Amino acid sequence: MVSLAATDRDRAADARIARLPAFSLPATCGTLTAAQLAGAGLALYFYPKDATPGCTTQASDFRDMAAKFEAAGVRIIGVSRDGLASHQRFRERERLSFDLISDPDETLCALFDVVREKNMYGRVVRGIQRSTFLFDHGGKLRHSWRGLKVPGHVATVLAAARSMMQSTPPSPPRSPMEKSTS
Repeated sequence: MVSLAATDRDRAADARIARLPAFSLPATCGTLTAAQLAGAGLALYFYPKDATPGCTTQASDFRDMAAKFEAAGVRIIGVSRDGLASHQRFRERERLSFDLISDPDETLCALFDVVREKNMYGRVVRGIQRSTFLFDHGGKLRHSWRGLKVPGHVATVLAAARSMMQSTPPSPPRSPMEKSTS
């Protein structure tokens, strides 16, 4: 696994999520579970808030490269604490072809340890640290990017996804009954 984690906390969090953890959360496609994502690569990206400038740019970059991710065998899923109504509006307005998970209780955010204290306009606030996690078709974490900058990031994830899918032989999907060890 390649981690661009800058801190011991990030490295420890990545070690805890060596495999895609079990979850069941509301998404723009209905309830989405980890078991439903088995058998394909996954780019799971966490972002702070729908319809903000940086998040819109990031989502648009994923949208614009979605066909390339699909050709590489990798599904894109976005995650934020916004509600489903906000996600639906954001998805429609930006013409996003991928689903967004609503995590208002920070269930998935906590599993990935992406809620951090941030300095925003001189105030310390709790918010989602922009992060992307790339899993292979067997559910194994292959790459992580935490605290990332938007420009060029999606192209970096796509290059890693293509390389990963070319070098990783298909493995059988995890059983829906298999529990995560996170």
